Amino acid sequence: MLPDISIVPDQETQLEPLYRVIIHNDDVTPMDFVTHILVSIYFLGHPEAVEIMLHAHRIGEAMVQILPKAEAERRINKSHFAAGLEGYPLHFSMEPE
Repeated sequence: MLPDISIVPDQETQLEPLYRVIIHNDDVTPMDFVTHILVSIYFLGHPEAVEIMLHAHRIGEAMVQILPKAEAERRINKSHFAAGLEGYPLHFSMEPE
């Protein structure tokens, strides 16, 4: 006879809430650097990264991705760190999906 097995999910296995990552336009950060960040940190294809960068440039902001909260925070922090190293004020924010 097989033993009764019950699976109790812990906090790590439960689904996190999803958040929209938003990029905000500024007048200092070069477009090629923004595209580089979108490709290298958000793993977007180059054409999609350029499209998002141009949308933010024209409108003032653009949605980049929808991610679990912890991953959105991690990528935003990584983006801000990379921009800060170059002296750029590139800014991302997040909002609940």
